[in-house]
Amino acid sequence: MGIVKISDRLHDQIRLSSAALGRSINAQAEHWLRVGQLAEHHPQLNYADICALLLKEAERELQPAASQEAETLRRPRPVRLVGGLQ
Repeated sequence: MGIVKISDRLHDQIRLSSAALGRSINAQAEHWLRVGQLAEHHPQLNYADICALLLKEAERELQPAASQEAETLRRPRPVRLVGGLQ
């Protein structure tokens, strides 16, 4: 994690957008950075297409966690016998 210096004007714009969209200032800045990066890498895409890419990425990141949780729920828990009975 690092520090990024930005102008006061841009910081004010981030603050305003973060309040309007219910994000933290850092989350709003990160969102804009990700959107901008994708826009540079995929100039043929519009904002809606970029948001779709971000959603697909989030689904891929959440998928393993969801399937791991489901596997944990299906697996029987070990039983520990108490009182010397084994």
